[in-house]
Amino acid sequence: MGLYAVLLICLSQAELGRVWAQEHEGKPPFFNVNTQCRSTNNTTITTTFLHNRLSIDISPLPDNMTRIVEDSQRYYRWQSFGPTERQTASLWVDMDNLHKNQVRIHGILSNAHRQAARVALSFDFPFYGHQLRQIIIATGGFIYMGEITHRMLTATQYVAPLMANFDPSFSKNSTVRYSDNGNLFVVQWDKVRIKDREAAGPFTFQAALHKNGTIVFNYKDIPLPVEEINSTEHPLKVGLSDAFMGYLPTSQLSEAKRRTIYEYHRVAIDTTKIVSGSAFEFTPLPTCLQHTSCDLCLTSNLTSGCGWCNTLQRCSDGIDRHRQEWLDYNCPEEAKGMCEDYNTVLPEATMSSFNHSSPDIQTSPPNNGMTENTAIIAGVVAALVLLVALTLLAVYYINTHPTVAPPFYLMQRRTNNYWPSMKFRNQGCHSSYAEVELGGHEKEGFIEAEHCC
Repeated sequence: MGLYAVLLICLSQAELGRVWAQEHEGKPPFFNVNTQCRSTNNTTITTTFLHNRLSIDISPLPDNMTRIVEDSQRYYRWQSFGPTERQTASLWVDMDNLHKNQVRIHGILSNAHRQAARVALSFDFPFYGHQLRQIIIATGGFIYMGEITHRMLTATQYVAPLMANFDPSFSKNSTVRYSDNGNLFVVQWDKVRIKDREAAGPFTFQAALHKNGTIVFNYKDIPLPVEEINSTEHPLKVGLSDAFMGYLPTSQLSEAKRRTIYEYHRVAIDTTKIVSGSAFEFTPLPTCLQHTSCDLCLTSNLTSGCGWCNTLQRCSDGIDRHRQEWLDYNCPEEAKGMCEDYNTVLPEATMSSFNHSSPDIQTSPPNNGMTENTAIIAGVVAALVLLVALTLLAVYYINTHPTVAPPFYLMQRRTNNYWPSMKFRNQGCHSSYAEVELGGHEKEGFIEAEHCC
């Protein structure tokens, strides 16, 4: 009877496979993306998955959502240095004096406009308390630090020494190069010019990421005041930003995934302080995420507002990149407890009674060892015979019904931490992103960079 039931399930899956194949025949394998761009003070990026459609929308943060979008000095402490100060010269990394093996000129970025490339780091870089091992360098004078790429990289989660509409492809002398020595990663935009304002002169500046989390912006050549750079075709930003992704219900379809990126903190630098020979240094401050035990989480004088989620074994204030997971596991309620609530120690009376009763326990060898072993072997053999019979029946049915699609529709594509091969259509924006994975010895992708707001 069980054999017939399993066979019936196989046949029904094959029939469903045929129907699924008919419904999806001729449909494109990629997502279609529609975007609406609106200017808001508190930026969010909303992504909605509806079957094979994906829409991105920018909307203001809900009123009941905790948000910190200004520089609250909670995550970084920063200071600026002028051209005449000693620290400025010591902060600049002279890549011309480094060994050639330590410096790499990115061929694609140095000959392109509005593109970005994924680069792996040789060390864990702490950014807002999160350990990162890869970044995305953009021709537009910034580094994208997010784990999930989208078509609006300029919106949030960036390290931006000077985000603007730079075009390295204008001149052969313009390059985007970087260096990684295991303790310091440096990106330098060298002699790059602003699109449609090439006559203003070349810009040379760099961003340095130190292993301890320190970030340095260095400016060697700034030919015109930054506030005079046009931000119509490309956003103009200088500073740091991070965000978290959350899920929101959608009224269009109950099964649809709606992912919204909330920017929870931003450091915006006064652009009037950016001149040739200036520099900015950002020193990371302790965060709740660095505590690995409940005692440190709740008693450390380095941080405040931290709570311990014993289920996740994580210390957090609820505002970081793991916020959605923090909510999913009911950590806000769990964080209200004390460390003693999670220390389950067996009482002495129980331990004593256990110790006293232990010697009284007697064991005797089983008398029916051979009978039990024989039954187990017989059961295994019967299961193997049944499996072979079911396999032969399934193969026979598929071969005798060539027009029916096998039930492989249940196998879905492996998800990744970015969305490749997405077509993007803008309404009110000037261009779009499209990520491509390059072949070669090392895996490296590049994105045709664009901005929406």
